[in-house]
Amino acid sequence: MNMNDNNMQSGNKVSLLKELLKFLPEDAVLHQAEDLHPYECDGLSAYRHLPMIVVLPDTVDQVQSILRLCYERKVPVVARGAGTGLSGGALPLDNGVLLSLAKFKDIINIDAKRRIARVQPGVRNLAISQAVDQFGLYYAPDPSSQIACTIGGNVAENSGGVHCLKYGLTVHNIQQLKIITIEGELLTIGGSGLDSAGYDLLALMTGSEGMLGVIVEVTVKLLPRPESAQVLLAAFDDVVKAGEAVGNIIAAGIIPAGLEMMDKLAISAAEDFVHAGYPLDAEAILLCELDGTTEEVSEHVLKVREVLQNNGATEVRTAKDEAERLTFWKGRKAAFPAVGRLSPDYYCMDGTIPRKQLPRVLKTMADLSKEYDLPVANVFHAGDGNLHPLILYDANIEGELERTEEFGGKILELCVEVGGTITGEHGVGIEKINQMCVQFNSLELTQFHAVKAAFDPLGLLNPGKAVPTLHRCAEFGAMHVHKGELPFPELERF
Repeated sequence: MNMNDNNMQSGNKVSLLKELLKFLPEDAVLHQAEDLHPYECDGLSAYRHLPMIVVLPDTVDQVQSILRLCYERKVPVVARGAGTGLSGGALPLDNGVLLSLAKFKDIINIDAKRRIARVQPGVRNLAISQAVDQFGLYYAPDPSSQIACTIGGNVAENSGGVHCLKYGLTVHNIQQLKIITIEGELLTIGGSGLDSAGYDLLALMTGSEGMLGVIVEVTVKLLPRPESAQVLLAAFDDVVKAGEAVGNIIAAGIIPAGLEMMDKLAISAAEDFVHAGYPLDAEAILLCELDGTTEEVSEHVLKVREVLQNNGATEVRTAKDEAERLTFWKGRKAAFPAVGRLSPDYYCMDGTIPRKQLPRVLKTMADLSKEYDLPVANVFHAGDGNLHPLILYDANIEGELERTEEFGGKILELCVEVGGTITGEHGVGIEKINQMCVQFNSLELTQFHAVKAAFDPLGLLNPGKAVPTLHRCAEFGAMHVHKGELPFPELERF
């Protein structure tokens, strides 16, 4: 950027600040460098960028005014929740506004009879279940970061959690959204019933990573707490055997509430951190939770135990009480921070594969780990094939981050190769944008751009994220553009 560009951007910033301060209090508009640093990245901290301005509105009217102003001035806007995302989806722009929804943290209404709750986007995931516990209800999606992550971010990334196998992702557990478009228009998507006529815009908006609108309210579905829940812990002397057991449990006609897997490195880290009683001599463990009526759970526990033993489990343990059940899950949910104690840095991947491909993918990842000389701790939602390999590295060693990213890219491409996808719940953000070129062809990506243009014609909402331009894919060398000119070339500006 030359001096004239710097002067122009500085002038634009001063002018924009004046306009923002006409309807926002002074402490809700941050622009000094020391105030901007907390917003320079999300959970993917390898990428950092200071925003031009951070705004912290606390009313819907204020959000509408911010977006209208940015639309008029053609200023990019990046919405941010708790900043726990792991794909760089909330990475700010130095010429844009970062719109924080941290102050939108009210539970507006709980309707226990209809089993729904209306909440603002800044409400923490776990806080919803805590608020409705008095009614014997809970909110099913439970990401490992649920103590901190917010429901708005969960919708933006379509988050899941350890119980998504049986109860689904965020998209399956919300009923209505209120969003604000880049032009400042307030829209209601979904409805008061379990289904709405017309296009399924609710599903389109869920997982759209802040590219189509800014979420200001979410109506979530609530479930009654099951009568009984039990967890089995199975140890294996071979990761591949554990992977095969996952498919065989489902093949037996049983859909567990949760079916999670951890390998030896992850087991050791979690046990040292939480003391959950995990067997340290195991190469892998499976945690299988069964819930429902007491009779149903008892029957399924026996069936699952038999499947596990037939698949070579060296030990099968049933939680002796509710406290031990929660401790087993505490170890699994603490696996990410626990692995952080093993290495100066780690790179958390997120890809999804067909369950039957689990043994092959685990073996190939082990081979890649040796090839790149980088350890990998595997922690994942085995039941639905959502992998979370954690690649351990040291960013202080020159070139190691780049090698790690290359390794991670190979894992994602492996997922596509076996019939899977490059993301399950973390989103694409900036992290996986090149691998989008591997998974989708030019015509498919053009349709994504067309949807984006329908909601955001100027491309101001979270630009540069999730959907690559066709030129980027051509440069990446991952696709062949169809013969002739690029369709809708004007969409390349996004």
